[in-house]
Amino acid sequence: MPEERANGWKIVRSEIVIDSPHLRLRRDDIVLPDGTRVDDYYVRESRGFSVIFAVTPEPRVVLVRQYKHGIGRVVMELPAGAIDPGETAEACALRELAEETGYACEPEEIERIASFVTDPTNSDAHFELFLARDVKATVAQQPDATEQIEVQLASFEELHRYAADGTIEVSSHVAAIYYMLDRLGEL
Repeated sequence: MPEERANGWKIVRSEIVIDSPHLRLRRDDIVLPDGTRVDDYYVRESRGFSVIFAVTPEPRVVLVRQYKHGIGRVVMELPAGAIDPGETAEACALRELAEETGYACEPEEIERIASFVTDPTNSDAHFELFLARDVKATVAQQPDATEQIEVQLASFEELHRYAADGTIEVSSHVAAIYYMLDRLGEL
């Protein structure tokens, strides 16, 4: 039985073709509203991820520099990470901040700010943006096996410059930075 989707799209066949800790890929055969059939439409499935705009008392924003295998080079970005099965986006944000950077805050000092869709054409991924206030380096970093992370702190002015000049180029992080700088009145 075909699964009806928005705007008259129908999924007539669907199967998971890759299911690993790093990638879950679904292959759909779809029928468009005009009757056109499109086979092998691939969708990357995701539980989503959390991005953390973490501000120290000074105030400085916590950034990470790390190698990203997909593009084969080091990037600078905000702390972030994938939401684990059964984990809330907020718990993910607190965990990733501590693991990646060694910075932490009290649970009442973190606030969910917004949710964004990342690549709606070929993925169901979204990210949750959190503001963490008054973060302090209080725990040891515990990066994953694939992470070699250098922590860097930036003023709001430096952060704006990094987003504007391409020093920070990961689109979800650039969007999060501009969104937060505007919200905090720092643009």
